[in-house]
Amino acid sequence: MVASKGVTSKPVILLTGASGQLGRELTRVLAAVGHMVAPSSRELDLEHPRNIRTFVRELRPAVIVNAAAYTAVDRAEIEQSRCHALNVEAPATLAEEAHRAGAIFLHYSTDYVFNGQQDTPYEESDTTEPLNYYGQTKLDGERAVQAAGSAHFVLRTSWLYGAHGNNFLNAIVRRARLGAPLRIVNDQHGTPTWCRDVAEASTQILQCSLHAERCDVPFGLYHLAARGHTTWYDFGLAILAGDARLGRIAVAPTVQAISTAQYPTGAMRPPFSALNSDRVHLAFPVCMPPWRESLKQVLQELAATPSTAEQTARS
Repeated sequence: MVASKGVTSKPVILLTGASGQLGRELTRVLAAVGHMVAPSSRELDLEHPRNIRTFVRELRPAVIVNAAAYTAVDRAEIEQSRCHALNVEAPATLAEEAHRAGAIFLHYSTDYVFNGQQDTPYEESDTTEPLNYYGQTKLDGERAVQAAGSAHFVLRTSWLYGAHGNNFLNAIVRRARLGAPLRIVNDQHGTPTWCRDVAEASTQILQCSLHAERCDVPFGLYHLAARGHTTWYDFGLAILAGDARLGRIAVAPTVQAISTAQYPTGAMRPPFSALNSDRVHLAFPVCMPPWRESLKQVLQELAATPSTAEQTARS
């Protein structure tokens, strides 16, 4: 639901994608920065540029945060038109409107812009070469934002997960509690990143930007991911071990490490896509924690909040 656009001393912030796992965390923290407007997909249809332009021009926000995206990596190979609309055309239009309004624009991208052929975490200056259509649209979206001329941040993140939504952590926890055996890929390396850490870092970046002269703000492209990297297999084992310590798994499931070739998907993934976030740490008062520390916090939160099924069973 769109928040009231009444008179306020705080800067108006337009947040897209508020219902997603990152959007939910941004909704929680952005209120400290300004007066937040978070339209639903019915109120703001991002697949139609004319709707975007009308909405932004009526709202006149000081900040636009775009957490909306098409993220179904395999389905993107088939639904290319919709993926392109959400990942390229929508951010391009939002960035153009931000430039027109003199607003700050913050946009999220992905580690999947890289081909995964190096064995050290990628820096912002490293060559991009997406292996799938999703990654290509995210790269094209980055370029469109940069070309629009707005005061912008493009934040690339990696292997996002959280307590809510469809993500790797929730899939592993759900299957483990059902006692189902697990087969997890062990030859893809990346950086599991809690969406709350990304939301809180984004808020810090925006607060700095709003309280400084525009000419002093280092706008541009940054990597924003947790510290360290691992494989999906080891990430899965860490999830299971943490859940077991909290007494949430009665019987440990069987876990088998497999190769990418043994788990065919519709889209190729980079074998190594960890991100180096040193640049954002130097430019802003942001310090992304090690991925294991954040995982521990998420699991503790999940343990303290019974699922709907558990609440029903207890009643």
